[in-house]
Amino acid sequence: MTGLSVKRLYVALIHHPVIDKNGETIASAVTNLDLHDIARVCRTYGVEGYYVTTPLEDQMVLVNRILDHWTTGVGGTYNPKRRQALERIRVKASFDDTIGEIAEREGERPKTVATSARRHAGSLSYRCLRRMLNDPAPFVLAFGTAWGLADTFMAEADYTLDPLVGAGTYNHLSVRSAVSIILDRLLGGGI
Repeated sequence: MTGLSVKRLYVALIHHPVIDKNGETIASAVTNLDLHDIARVCRTYGVEGYYVTTPLEDQMVLVNRILDHWTTGVGGTYNPKRRQALERIRVKASFDDTIGEIAEREGERPKTVATSARRHAGSLSYRCLRRMLNDPAPFVLAFGTAWGLADTFMAEADYTLDPLVGAGTYNHLSVRSAVSIILDRLLGGGI
């Protein structure tokens, strides 16, 4: 690590409002892999908390069952390292609920940074956001599931981040991969 304090950085995985392959706004399903892999990368890079937002009651129940198994159940005893990662997950019905909880915990509203595979006017470079994270204010990085965050969500964010750019024109990473790459670019010691 570069000495950057990340005590006030949070990650939110948004399941609504996101878009499907046709550009329609939907609520997507939670995946078990996103819970585990994103929690582990958040723990590795010292992210304070990982919020999973879904308005779907059955999905909230599913996430809580998985978390119970790995944090207080036999899974937590079997794999304490995974328990340490998954203990950072909080489940909320909306991004507003997430913002409210972080604001209450931190004593101020976090600055929101939306991510996207699509370029948006005025988006921040990784270098710029990395510098901004030195600000004592809390930040939350929002990642979209399905085919990404809906335009309405993007418009309400305080900032948007430049998209990841690969070697060619293909641009459809899993959200797990995108979170890992982005956290490394922002918090890793290799830059």
